[in-house]
Amino acid sequence: MKYYKITLSEKGKKREEGIYAKDKKDAQKKAKKIPKVVVIKVVESTPPIGEVLKNNILGLIQTVRQKKINPDSLIAAIRQLAVMTNAGISIHEALIEIANSSDNERLQTILLTISDDINSGHSLSASCAKFKIDLGNLTIAMIELGEQTGNMAESLYSLADMLEEIRANVIKFKKAMAYPRNVMIAMAVAFTILISYVVPQFKTIFEELGADLPAPTLILLWLENVFNNYGPYVLAGGFVLIVTLKYFINTNENVKYKFHEILLKTYLIKNIIHFATLNRFTLVFAELVHAGIPIVDALKTSINMLDSLPLKRKLSTVSSKVEKGGSLVDGLRETKLFENMILQMLAAGESSGQLDNMLKNVTDYYKMKFDAIIDGLSEAVEPIMLFVIASMVILLALGIFLPMWSMGDAVQGR
Repeated sequence: MKYYKITLSEKGKKREEGIYAKDKKDAQKKAKKIPKVVVIKVVESTPPIGEVLKNNILGLIQTVRQKKINPDSLIAAIRQLAVMTNAGISIHEALIEIANSSDNERLQTILLTISDDINSGHSLSASCAKFKIDLGNLTIAMIELGEQTGNMAESLYSLADMLEEIRANVIKFKKAMAYPRNVMIAMAVAFTILISYVVPQFKTIFEELGADLPAPTLILLWLENVFNNYGPYVLAGGFVLIVTLKYFINTNENVKYKFHEILLKTYLIKNIIHFATLNRFTLVFAELVHAGIPIVDALKTSINMLDSLPLKRKLSTVSSKVEKGGSLVDGLRETKLFENMILQMLAAGESSGQLDNMLKNVTDYYKMKFDAIIDGLSEAVEPIMLFVIASMVILLALGIFLPMWSMGDAVQGR
């Protein structure tokens, strides 16, 4: 939504008001609805600072209070919709029935809103697009595919299968991270207890000693001071920081892009995002090509449902090249995201007219690569985990024992 400043005339006196609208035409339409005034002009403007702060605060509150859709509930709803659509029940009626039987309040609200939009003449994809954050890009893409091919039930079945596969990958990722996460949590709790209750006991001794303390001890004393005097404020600040960052990532395209760039440079995470994105891209692209959708349209739809903005931007150049008459393989090669073996496979599929089958083989390859990374995730995280644990133990040991050794030397007259 854009901000527009409108100049009005009321009983011969001019005044200005600010309104939010999709475009200038929409702003003029809203301005004309204001009673007993004449609209003089409508100009796009920058909203006042107070208005921006108010909207950001409201957005933060909404982010905190908003309930998420359970992925399993969403998958079940999509599969129900596929079955009911295949049985000849209208989408409008099916959505109402599924909403009434759902236990998830957020999902109920979304389904009933979409049902009302469809009853008002809107398409299913346009109605779902309003809830892109909740439903995901993949859901929107597959619903668009159903509308394009005229076989909504088959697209919904495929969508449910793909979401289940993605859900299985998420569960596999969580299971792989369970052990290192639990170890790190246990160490963090133990470290916090030592800092909060054990270090203060030594603090009194160190103060009576009056000697210069080594760096590890000073660090421990500083941490003890922060934990015991500012602990609640640190936790509250961390919570606000996370919520604020999440809000701006969801609402600001530039912040989101920078965040995704950082993730693509982060150890381990970059490989997970890379192969998960390419797996999803080839999976949807293969489905679209197999359904008979033109390659340019299939590329645009497949790219549109990707989450990683830097990878999305790179792949967008492929659709532009193909649209201008270039080769699909040449476009993919220029992105430098695909291995030479994959490009050769796609080139063979493109020349033989078996591109959809070859894309399915490529999808299986990227799924295998992704699964291999997830399976080896625990082993890959272990060096980091050991480094963190060793650092904590060394800091505690040196921070406590170095001054004690100094005291022993002083007592012995050394």
